Amino acid sequence: MYVYFSPGDSLTGSSKKHELKSKQKLEKKLSFYSKVKDAVTTLNANKTISKKKKQRSRSRQKKLKAYDLSALGEFLPETAAPEQKPKAKLNCKSRQTLVQREAAQLKAVLNNPQFQLDPFAAIHQHLLATQPPDAVKKDDAVKHGKDSKDKKRRRRKKNASAGSQSMEI
Repeated sequence: MYVYFSPGDSLTGSSKKHELKSKQKLEKKLSFYSKVKDAVTTLNANKTISKKKKQRSRSRQKKLKAYDLSALGEFLPETAAPEQKPKAKLNCKSRQTLVQREAAQLKAVLNNPQFQLDPFAAIHQHLLATQPPDAVKKDDAVKHGKDSKDKKRRRRKKNASAGSQSMEI
């Protein structure tokens, strides 16, 4: 093996340059490896975070599916819902007029002689007059059901009281 030296080179000067270059290369490699290592750790951390998020979203979706009642809509009867006007935004002036109207309505109700005699009966009559006819029919059916339950209770009480009377004799 032959090594050629230029006339201006000395053995010690070229070896120092070579050592500096090799140190710089080594430092570059180490910094590159550390950057790669950091990137790998952040990617792994991101993977675990995304897995946890996916698991959470899956569990949320399962819970939502458990409470999803949209399929029941097929079996429910269609109702003719009255169209409702969108609520107007209340500003100070409209709120004030609304309060005045409601106060006047309340005074009229309180001054009504039927309301003064029997408030509950007056409210009941008002509700019967203002409810749609379908709701009144349902209300009557409910009343009949309650009446039959009340009759059964009365019979039980009579039987119980008759039994206690027979014991006393």
